[in-house]
Amino acid sequence: MTSHLTIAGFDYRTVPGADGVALNVAVGGEGPAVVLLHGFPQTHYMWRHVARRLCGEHTVIVPDLRGYGDSDKPSGSDPGTYSKRTMAKDIVQVAAALGFGHFGLVGHDRGALVAVRAGLDHPTVVDYLGILDVLPTLDTWAVLQGVNAKVAWHLYLMAQPPGLPEKMIAAVAPEFFGSFLDAWDPKGTTFTSQERDYYVDNSVAAVESIVADYRATASVDLELDVHDHERDAKLAMPVGVISQDWGAQLGFDAAALWKAWAPDLVFRSTTSGHFMAEENPDEIASFVTELAARSSRTT
Repeated sequence: MTSHLTIAGFDYRTVPGADGVALNVAVGGEGPAVVLLHGFPQTHYMWRHVARRLCGEHTVIVPDLRGYGDSDKPSGSDPGTYSKRTMAKDIVQVAAALGFGHFGLVGHDRGALVAVRAGLDHPTVVDYLGILDVLPTLDTWAVLQGVNAKVAWHLYLMAQPPGLPEKMIAAVAPEFFGSFLDAWDPKGTTFTSQERDYYVDNSVAAVESIVADYRATASVDLELDVHDHERDAKLAMPVGVISQDWGAQLGFDAAALWKAWAPDLVFRSTTSGHFMAEENPDEIASFVTELAARSSRTT
């Protein structure tokens, strides 16, 4: 049975996204809206500390992405079902259903890729864009070269045609998903055992949709980024990126890569690990607050 954890003090709603896919959404606070999107292998719950810090000045909207947590998990047989374009439409429609025609948007990991696509596809809706510990899809594939690409071995596994990746992962699902929680939290202090089990249980229940999400990144999402790169598309809103220094290991300049997409960019490195919103929520809440202050929209 899949375990459940919720953000204390937040209301929970089921809200329709694109194509009628229902998203599980936590909502709290008052004021201008900010939407927080989670990464892999997690759910909306990863934002619990940051969300509570922001809700004094914001309406904080925290969904489970389609395919994750308690949101619907449609079949991924159509590559577009888990494209970041479709997932971005989910977020725009959820915010609209909650009464917000525009909002700030902050994403971690997979959620950051959805956020970037929302910023490119819906520039008049996204007031500001925050990115935690990821590169744009096009740049991710470009920098993964040689033996150093082994750090992203799971990207290559889940990019394979449907069938074998799902079977391989399902055969050892708790170990597979748990390995990322452990490897990306080297201190081993970010999660309680209950929280770790919660993330693992929810991921085990979502193998097919998680693989479909990643498979899209190697196909339709990459195609969208290539098209936008060729037409010199830019993120028009203020953008903030906070990241570990992956460039030192893989030999790239993350700030320069992001600057090519985001002219109005503030880039910052952090000493926190990948799960920075849980490891150091004060730093991330301040990052979001500072980013919101750069937006010309205040209501």
